[in-house]
Amino acid sequence: MPSSSSEDLSPGQATIEVIISGRVQKVGFRACVRKIANNLGITGEIMNLDDGRVLLYATAEPVILEKFTSMLYSCPRAIVRDIRVVEREPLAFSGFSIERGMHQYAT
Repeated sequence: MPSSSSEDLSPGQATIEVIISGRVQKVGFRACVRKIANNLGITGEIMNLDDGRVLLYATAEPVILEKFTSMLYSCPRAIVRDIRVVEREPLAFSGFSIERGMHQYAT
């Protein structure tokens, strides 16, 4: 679970919320995004949404976050149609994790 305490963040870090639409579920997209995030030293989390989109939170320096969002289009098998980025209050994460979406708990 992220911490909203800025004590755990390095100076100059920011957090973004990103919603990605297109063919981004059941194609290995979340694993691809986690690999990109780990390579760039980004912390955060990613999850599927009920409506077929993917939601992610990412924390890093702003220039790294810009590079990260542009690299989301490079995931194989996924077709990214739209990326919406909103800056959020800085959050500290222990790493970059794939979370289960709420719809995956439905019976």
